[in-house]
Amino acid sequence: MIVVHRLNKSEVVINASQIESLESTPDTVIVLVNDKRYIVRETISEVIDKVIEYKKKIFQFPFNGTEKKG
Repeated sequence: MIVVHRLNKSEVVINASQIESLESTPDTVIVLVNDKRYIVRETISEVIDKVIEYKKKIFQFPFNGTEKKG
């Protein structure tokens, strides 16, 4: 989930896995797979960075090198 801000500065949390596309009209529009649209204050690059950071967090290996294999 990523936190973005509507034009009125209120926060909205969006499931990053449900983002289908981003548009710049010039406001940034996040389009979800169900065709719901969110107009947000963040730029497309900022939204992409938030999605990348979120995916890095959820796909991190918990392995720290001390666990025994097998």
